[in-house]
Amino acid sequence: MSDSYQSILIKNKYSKNCFSDWEKVKQGSILGPLFFLLYINDLPGIINDISKPTIFADDTNIIFAHSNLTDFKDEINIIIEKISKWFQANLLILNFDKTNYTQFMAKPKLAVDIHISYKANLINNTYNTNFLGLTLDSTLSWKTHIDQLSSKLNSACYIIRSLRSIISTKKLRTIYFSYVHSIIAYGIIFWGNSPYSNNIFKLQKRAIRTIMNAGNRVSCCELFKKLNILPLHSQYILSLLLFVVQNIEQFTSNSEVHSTNTRHRSDLYPPSIKLTKYQKAIYYSGIKFSSHLPQNIKNLSWNVKKFKVALKRFLLMGSFYTLDE
Repeated sequence: MSDSYQSILIKNKYSKNCFSDWEKVKQGSILGPLFFLLYINDLPGIINDISKPTIFADDTNIIFAHSNLTDFKDEINIIIEKISKWFQANLLILNFDKTNYTQFMAKPKLAVDIHISYKANLINNTYNTNFLGLTLDSTLSWKTHIDQLSSKLNSACYIIRSLRSIISTKKLRTIYFSYVHSIIAYGIIFWGNSPYSNNIFKLQKRAIRTIMNAGNRVSCCELFKKLNILPLHSQYILSLLLFVVQNIEQFTSNSEVHSTNTRHRSDLYPPSIKLTKYQKAIYYSGIKFSSHLPQNIKNLSWNVKKFKVALKRFLLMGSFYTLDE
């Protein structure tokens, strides 16, 4: 990169400070991601009026939503046209091998007949897509994602079983957090309320029994407490309520909706929604579980650190096996 510089021309004036030409940045350089983000920085601005672009590094996603099918198709065509012009202006080419679209719907039968193309090339429709380590399926059932997690956890259980006879329980617990907990905790607020999550809970209990050298018929309730490890659904509640507390500005309290002075005045206000998928999603579930917390824990919501400590202690003591508990 030596002797390679770039300046910026604005209204016939060149910038005084020059910097290295991004085209000559070597692969793997720490400057590469920075220059790439600068290069595509204006992309969201040209399409965020009728869509919701989400960019993380070089992973770009565009979300469309509309209640009218005709307008929905028209807006997609408008966005594709805008993207096409932006690509041409920035000397970029769309990689069709890594480009696809997914229809998200409550039920498979609600899918609409739609075709998305770019320069006469059809973009493939897929029923599953990967986004930041999560596998999203078209009905948001999380089955595919949980199947993938199950495969990883099976391997983790094998590792723990192989090491059980040669290392201590304390070290096995450390391995559990490295190979099992890290897999379970990531994104659990999204899939932890899925009925398929019970498959993950079974594998978690298998790992716990292996660490404690317990039989298959032995209840894991006390084993979880001895190891100071949260069962799957308790971990889901912890992660979910921490999300709520850390993003409390996204929620509405009862006191903001009505002025009646009731004992639940400071609780979060649940929207009137009948769709089951919405009720099991983060926003509604977070409101539901926060309202059932003991009052002494609710009172700590202003301090995230204290709230986390108190909630985790409460969940460890209860060692809840199901969300209904």
